[in-house]
Amino acid sequence: MDVTNRYVLDFAVRYAREHAAARVLDYGCGAGRLVQAGLAAGLAISGADVYYGGSKTRAEAEQAGFLGSAIREMRDGRLDFADETFGLVVNNQVMEHVEDLDAVLSEIHRVLRPGGTVLSVFPSRDVFREGHIGIPFAHWMTQGSRRRLLYTWGLRSLGLGTWKQEAPTCRQWAVDKLAWIDTYTRYRSRREIGACYDKYFSNELRESDYIRYRLLAQPGRETLARLAALPGIAPVARAIFRKLAFLVIVSKKAAG
Repeated sequence: MDVTNRYVLDFAVRYAREHAAARVLDYGCGAGRLVQAGLAAGLAISGADVYYGGSKTRAEAEQAGFLGSAIREMRDGRLDFADETFGLVVNNQVMEHVEDLDAVLSEIHRVLRPGGTVLSVFPSRDVFREGHIGIPFAHWMTQGSRRRLLYTWGLRSLGLGTWKQEAPTCRQWAVDKLAWIDTYTRYRSRREIGACYDKYFSNELRESDYIRYRLLAQPGRETLARLAALPGIAPVARAIFRKLAFLVIVSKKAAG
């Protein structure tokens, strides 16, 4: 697993240890790799996904034998779980793909136990790099504009971008990838995200935790991890990280 999934798994393991083996839900679990790793780590973990058209992960989940058992497919945005089932709900780079953030958070609130926690990792609109296609600022530019196409095409011709093998030419790659992010991503401002989350939970931004985890995951970075936590440096590190990567939000449901 990549370092972000490892961070989410570590968060879930620590949470379950501290909260009497609480049940965990991976919302937007895709092929179920985090679910599989969580089960191997002894977690009582389930997954759920709508399996939108821009992803091939449903077939992978089915082939792995998870679909219909450890992973349940959502219908009409509804989770196939009873009210107050989970102590922890995690989602890793999922919320930028949902059409109606308010409806999703309402449904997560429904299946979360009173006093439960949500860990959300996803980019806001002000992130510099469009992480799905690897082109900086592509998500800031006017959809359908020639300027945006030429810009993306030009950067791809210079070697930037991800999944380069998926199109025969740089131009076609730019056309296809821009169409993908326009169809399957919904970038929101931090203010809009905060307003939605505050409606259902009490929330705290925790990018510092992720920065420290990522640094400590690389040998020889212990000194950098300590520096990044210093009072004078931590706010700057968080601000830069939010512009380069994503938000890390830890949310709490009222105890009732």
